[in-house]
Amino acid sequence: MAKGHNSGAFYGGLSAEHLKQFIERLERLQEEKSNVTNDIKEVLAESKGAGFDVKTLREILKIRKIEASDLEAREYLLYTYKKALGMSPDLFDEDDNLAIKETKKA
Repeated sequence: MAKGHNSGAFYGGLSAEHLKQFIERLERLQEEKSNVTNDIKEVLAESKGAGFDVKTLREILKIRKIEASDLEAREYLLYTYKKALGMSPDLFDEDDNLAIKETKKA
């Protein structure tokens, strides 16, 4: 057996070979993760080049992971809090909604 090679050795009831297999799997997964991260960066750069806002795209990705009922509740609370703080326009009020104003002008 070569010096430093303990493939049959046991440490705390676990074999060195078993440990080595876990380490190698983790290394492969970390490499794959790095590749995926680079792919994501490329797609985001491409979308930015096409005129899309990257921060908004990331926000959309987060939102799409949320269940519909949870999302509705969050959006309702966010709207309620913003409205209470004077941060959100009333979408049905002509004075607050530019689209209504523009439609009435036409």
